[in-house]
Amino acid sequence: MIDLDPVLDTLALERVADDRYRAGNLPFSTGVVFGGQILAQAIVAALVGQDGKSVKTIHTVFARGGVPDKPMEIDVDRMHGGRTFSSSTVTFSQDGKVRSRSMVLLSAEEPDLIRHADTPTPALSPAPIDKAVRRLQSVIVGDVDLNTPDLVGPPDLDVWSRWADAPGDPATSQALIAFASESFLIGTAMRPHEGVGQSLGHVTLSTGVISHTVTFHQPCDAGSWLLSRLHSSYAGGGRAYGHGDVFTEDGRLIASLVQDSMIRPMAPAPDGSRPKL
Repeated sequence: MIDLDPVLDTLALERVADDRYRAGNLPFSTGVVFGGQILAQAIVAALVGQDGKSVKTIHTVFARGGVPDKPMEIDVDRMHGGRTFSSSTVTFSQDGKVRSRSMVLLSAEEPDLIRHADTPTPALSPAPIDKAVRRLQSVIVGDVDLNTPDLVGPPDLDVWSRWADAPGDPATSQALIAFASESFLIGTAMRPHEGVGQSLGHVTLSTGVISHTVTFHQPCDAGSWLLSRLHSSYAGGGRAYGHGDVFTEDGRLIASLVQDSMIRPMAPAPDGSRPKL
């Protein structure tokens, strides 16, 4: 479980100069900065001074892992700003080295000329019962076990999630939804393969997200139950590709995501110490 308040603390970016920020990191047992945190911080940074717009798409490439105990230096390059669209690159660095770079497209709301949207098939399972906890709640439909290597299934996964007591402003909702979207696609890709499970990540398997894209279709509330319907359509050559759609409880499509990831054996360390990623 991930508590809400520490996540909100990392989204409170410290302004260093115009379009330059500094931010802290969440501690993770993997020893690297969680990619979902970077997605969320990039959204917050890109939206500064962009009143009337929200994120349409964020595409992030993770060049190298970040270190949790050092602050992130965040630089925003405003490529274009118009009445309807704005675009920026958001670069994260530590020790003078680029850790990730995001391309963020912002958009103002416009009236429909045409409208259609996929509806979930099969129908969504009932959302879980709310719990009085101020944190990210995630519930895998069907009690699927992603950790046990000997349990196999199709490369599909339905996950309900919500940030209990999350602030209701649109920017924070988009940031928190992007944060949560990064988590389950690697496990989805592992499901069909016996002897491979999430519990082996960073132990005998080197796993990590290489790139991640989130496209927002409609306004959304991170504090409500949302279902991510995930599918991995390819895995091979040490890589996996997955995508998904995010629906509200009443079946409205509010976001879609795509992820490229790395899944390969951990390289042995020459001195016999714990292998490096």
